[in-house]
Amino acid sequence: MATSVFVLPILPGKEDVDRDTLQGMAAPGPEHDAYVEARRSQGVTREAVWHQRTPMGTFAIVLMEGDDIDAAMGAMIAGQDPFNVQFRRFVQDVHGVDLAGDAPPDVTPIVDVRF
Repeated sequence: MATSVFVLPILPGKEDVDRDTLQGMAAPGPEHDAYVEARRSQGVTREAVWHQRTPMGTFAIVLMEGDDIDAAMGAMIAGQDPFNVQFRRFVQDVHGVDLAGDAPPDVTPIVDVRF
């Protein structure tokens, strides 16, 4: 099982949109069903998001777990199903990141210790 953690900036004034959209995807209903189906098909077994307010603005801290996170991210970027298309628009609107055009997060693990 692989784990990836990365941060995305939240554009000023979009914090509520980010929280409400993500909580809406987590709540029972058709949007949740599409979210779960998409992530499962991508091999994602866990996704968690936190907001952190900093002097530089608010950031979303994203945790993803699955067998192959790089492949999962590739599927999110390239998926043409309605959920993935809408999700990419959401990320562009709220975070200012074009998942299909911008470079993927450059994350370098430094320490990962289990006790």
